[in-house]
Amino acid sequence: MIYFDNAATGGYKPDEVLSAVSAALKLSVNPGRSGHRLSVACSERVFACRRALMEFFGGYSCDRTIFTKNCTEALNIALLGTLRPGDKVVTTFAEHNSVLRPLQYLEDNGVEVTLAPLAPSGEVNIAALASMVHADTRAVVITLASNVTGACPDIARLRSAIPPRVLLVCDGAQACGHIAINMRACGIDALAVAGHKGMYGIQGSGALLFSDRLDPRPLLYGGTGSYSRSLAMPDFYPDRLESGTLNYPAIVSLAAGVLYLKSHFNEERDKLFHLCSMVHSMLAEIPFVRLYSRPNYVGIAAFAVEGQDSEQAARRLSDEFSVCVRGGLHCAPLMHEALGTSSGGLVRASLSPFNTEREADLFAKAVAALN
Repeated sequence: MIYFDNAATGGYKPDEVLSAVSAALKLSVNPGRSGHRLSVACSERVFACRRALMEFFGGYSCDRTIFTKNCTEALNIALLGTLRPGDKVVTTFAEHNSVLRPLQYLEDNGVEVTLAPLAPSGEVNIAALASMVHADTRAVVITLASNVTGACPDIARLRSAIPPRVLLVCDGAQACGHIAINMRACGIDALAVAGHKGMYGIQGSGALLFSDRLDPRPLLYGGTGSYSRSLAMPDFYPDRLESGTLNYPAIVSLAAGVLYLKSHFNEERDKLFHLCSMVHSMLAEIPFVRLYSRPNYVGIAAFAVEGQDSEQAARRLSDEFSVCVRGGLHCAPLMHEALGTSSGGLVRASLSPFNTEREADLFAKAVAALN
């Protein structure tokens, strides 16, 4: 099989990640819930992962680096835990449902949500978005890379174009691990991370990093291993947002992924852009294929096959050519509305630095045989 569905979940893990997870599973210990040496040792490793993530993303502090089970949970904590009735929020048509659905819930409960249009190319129109942000706007919520087209908005430009007091909340699901992100330098107040995509962690790994301008209330209530006499949640982070047993193997995998990326980031970035450019170039030569993306650093190629629904084309690629891609709306309905592809969706090929030129060539030949 050729696995080109890495935007859903990274199919390839470095050996360092696999070894770290295997070691964590050999003796499952609950970090931070007991006082014995093994529990303490695991707690120290969890803290080391917090610090690694905080440093990798230019975050604000280790205690404001929260582990979640995925990017969706991180976004829910950031949005539902921070916004209140009467707040005003600006977001875009490029967002994933992990942003749109929490905001829809909040809008139904008194939060005013404004949607910024996209440029004709399908990219975020920074000027149009900034014009919708006013002094009383509470937050701007935006993806760092579209999960449909791979387009990456200029976050530094956006930050400088909106009032300093406005919170900037970013969905990093597709961007983290592929493009350089420095929260402090870009003025990002909250970053939601998917560990199982470009970060090379396993499923069940994610994180939320946030500044001291946010004070999110918990969405879950339960044991934290601290202040156990109190029936109220602790008032300090990370405990306030981490009820229940932490997913230690997933956290360990994420830590190993960060360490791998620190040593290989530039070469991984360049290789992925090369493979993505190669795929775009070959698809552009197929007369019955229409591209909706351009070469990008997150490895996404989005296209339509003339006369075929995207899910039908994706199924044929799987059944007839052993190629794994994704068809449909990719949980981003407004993006497809903006692109005019709501009826049939798009085929999305999403590559990894672990893919090869030969796989890219075989993929293009498979698409050319769909006619």
